[in-house]
Amino acid sequence: MREQGNEPVASRGEQAEAAEHEAAKRRILAQAEAERVPVEDTTRAVPDRRWRRGR
Repeated sequence: MREQGNEPVASRGEQAEAAEHEAAKRRILAQAEAERVPVEDTTRAVPDRRWRRGR
């Protein structure tokens, strides 16, 4: 990387790679959001009351 003043200048290849990385990240996040199950739709644990039978 060349430096111009205090800021590094990225090459075209590095810029393209960063853009591809960001696009992939957005696709993964979008897929995860689409597959997410809302909390309201999850099953709740049912208490096991068998231990009370002996009382």
